[in-house]
Amino acid sequence: MLTLQDFDFELPKELIAFYPTPKRGDAKLLVLNRATRQTEHRIFNELPDFLKKGDLLVLNDTKVFPARLFGVRPTGGKVEALLLKQMEEGVWEFLVKPSGRIKKGTCLTFGENGLRLEGEILDEPRGENGIRKIRFSSEGLREKLAYIGKIPLPPYIERPSEEIDRELYQTVFADKEGAVASPTAGLHFDEELLEKLRNQGIEICFVTLHVSYGTFQPVQTEDLSKHEIYEEEFEIGKKAAEQINRALIKKRRVIACGTTVVRTLESIGKNFVPQKGKTRLFIRPPYPFQVVDAMITNFHIPKTTLLMLVSAFAGHDLVFRAYQEAIRKRCRFYSYGDAMIIL
Repeated sequence: MLTLQDFDFELPKELIAFYPTPKRGDAKLLVLNRATRQTEHRIFNELPDFLKKGDLLVLNDTKVFPARLFGVRPTGGKVEALLLKQMEEGVWEFLVKPSGRIKKGTCLTFGENGLRLEGEILDEPRGENGIRKIRFSSEGLREKLAYIGKIPLPPYIERPSEEIDRELYQTVFADKEGAVASPTAGLHFDEELLEKLRNQGIEICFVTLHVSYGTFQPVQTEDLSKHEIYEEEFEIGKKAAEQINRALIKKRRVIACGTTVVRTLESIGKNFVPQKGKTRLFIRPPYPFQVVDAMITNFHIPKTTLLMLVSAFAGHDLVFRAYQEAIRKRCRFYSYGDAMIIL
């Protein structure tokens, strides 16, 4: 049985991508074939070489909102907050630093340039994940977030978010706002590549999974069976359900772009109907995939559920061999990094 340590590896810090490639499709693409166990090194714009007429490419059209806030406590001490999910009008689950020193009932103030947002902490720290609840007293929360909120870049991108991240950390097909992190495998597509795929006879459909804490929460137990994923919301519309069902019935390949799409599809199984739902699905080896035939994904952080999902799909040893090759070839890792397609 695999444990947390089996998903650790050494990555040179200089291979962590702090910025994306100047053009989305110019990222490197490592092609991993499960049947032959061979790898090939290409450019992402050459993706059409590995897809064929009749394939169904499934993309996640969630949109990142400016969920990171910087503010102060009544004492003047600085705080950093990450909004996760709206529970009811004005009440959100969120992460806050420094969480342990902020008590229930504390009022926090966020804002700049005369625009203020105030909220009261509703609970004490709970569990290992540190998730708290806050009630905002200010009206027009969404409008104010657009001005004072920051794009929530992952912490391993060791720089403040910049204005360019409002565009570059979104996919070109982002539509439904609600994510606190980008479905990063989709960042490599531009409109030109999508059109090329359509002209090649590849069908494209969109599902939504609002990327939240469940996607990036750390695994804190060696026994992976004890890890519970934070709930994330998904949605599949009528058109997408029909497209997926048709592909499954006709035994056409379903190509999932990103781990979020994989979790959405596998959470439902083989009978797709229009629906909104929530998933806590934790995919790790071994896992009997029901829907996905191939997947596009970035290179992931050690000891994460994302790496475990990829290992379940391609096999632990094969994935780690591919990762070592990616390091030798100086591929760029993580959210703004390069990509791989697993066939």
